[in-house]
Amino acid sequence: MDWAIVGRVAVFVAAGGVVVATVGSAVRTVILPRGIQAKLATAVFLTTRVLFRVRVGRAPTYERRDRVMAGYGPVSLLTLALVWQLLVGLAYTAMFWSLGTRPLRAAFITSGSSLYTLGFQHPDTASGSALAFSEAALGLGLLALLISYLPTLYNAFSRREVFVAQLEVRAGSPPFGPTMIERYANIGWLGGMAALWERWEGWFLELEETHTSFPALVFFRSPQPEHSWVTAAGAMLDGAALVSSTLVVHDPDAELMLRAGYLSLRRIADYFAIPYDADPRPSDPISVAREEYDDVYDRLEAAAVDVKPDRDQAWRDFAGWRVNYDTVLITLAALVVAPTAPWSSDRSVTAFRPTVLRGRGRRATTQKADTPET
Repeated sequence: MDWAIVGRVAVFVAAGGVVVATVGSAVRTVILPRGIQAKLATAVFLTTRVLFRVRVGRAPTYERRDRVMAGYGPVSLLTLALVWQLLVGLAYTAMFWSLGTRPLRAAFITSGSSLYTLGFQHPDTASGSALAFSEAALGLGLLALLISYLPTLYNAFSRREVFVAQLEVRAGSPPFGPTMIERYANIGWLGGMAALWERWEGWFLELEETHTSFPALVFFRSPQPEHSWVTAAGAMLDGAALVSSTLVVHDPDAELMLRAGYLSLRRIADYFAIPYDADPRPSDPISVAREEYDDVYDRLEAAAVDVKPDRDQAWRDFAGWRVNYDTVLITLAALVVAPTAPWSSDRSVTAFRPTVLRGRGRRATTQKADTPET
């Protein structure tokens, strides 16, 4: 047995496996319309995150964190594209070497010439030429994927941010659900919130689809430093939970939006292996203290909002809704380093670091706590 031939075959097969894995990562990241985690992409984002955290430094102000982290999503995405090309180029270098291109430097130059379709060096054998053609096609394919990916990504980003920016008019900056109810009450238009629930239900449904199919979007920050898709989601969910639990008026659309909202956040959390209780009890503890709720209850009462007279029951109802999204909301706020906002990022005491491999046994199911305890 010629061990030299066996070694070259093993190198060729291993390098081919690297190419297949890289293409698979690109397909899962760019093409596949489903939130399937690409381990290579996750590893690149985690590595880039470490570098950005080093650049942020110790105990920075929020302004510095926001300024530095604003580049995290775009830089990580471009780094991922470079890693794809680097892995393909190195793998083909190994394959050219295994087919007899010597020395290794010549194999590397041949691979680079083929990958970027430069054409200044090409193999002399038929097998080498076929390999060069396949690498050139693959290089062009990766470039086409990236070119088609970016407009789709930024279109989804733009649609998300229109709603986030509009919320400042209704819920203040930073956004807060009780502030939104107060403002609608002050202009005598609480009934106008019904249309708001319907529009934001659609926003949550699109958020789930885009932020699991294109997970890089999770880390793209808003143009305004005080805005964030996470804190906007929290403000809307808290506003709907207060309407459903504390106000006298019954608004089924608010409850439908609540369900759409916490399901959306849970499925984004699934992608990043964020642990949470998929079937919480309405009486489980939440991060909002009773004293904080009482302050909001008093604010709404002072704004002449018709609140339910049984404050204790209203609190239990609110907690029963909040428990469905409490953990994922504050953990996602930590993940994206969101600006400080009441009842969401203001209680994210530590940063959440996602893992390359998913956790098991804690994904959300379709049977969840839909209604508060009565």
